[in-house]
Amino acid sequence: MQSEDENNKYCVQVAPRAMYVAEQSDEESNRYVFAYHITITNTGNVTVQLVSRHWVIRDMEDKVQEVRGLGVIGEQPVLEPGQSFEYMSGATLETPVGTMHGSYQMRAVDGTEFETPIPEFVLSIPRILH
Repeated sequence: MQSEDENNKYCVQVAPRAMYVAEQSDEESNRYVFAYHITITNTGNVTVQLVSRHWVIRDMEDKVQEVRGLGVIGEQPVLEPGQSFEYMSGATLETPVGTMHGSYQMRAVDGTEFETPIPEFVLSIPRILH
């Protein structure tokens, strides 16, 4: 997913990937742990900084958790044009399937603030979805 203005000045691409963490999960107690890997790439032509995040995590019973905070994994990375930042984090659900999506709040070196959407991705234990 990419956010961009008309002339691609502020353009950031977000690529999420999720995996089930069986060794940290306890299915009998309805505890399903997922790790997710995010790659954020500045495809625009100005330097930008990731300031904050907003996640919406939904399980298959429609229970929603919202997470807001500064940066990601304790960092507020600065990305020059063409540069990427990758990180891993995790989420815990009470159901074996769920989804995540959200946005990053970004600031360009010229002070312009903009939002970059994080595309929705599925959290699922391996034997549930094909």
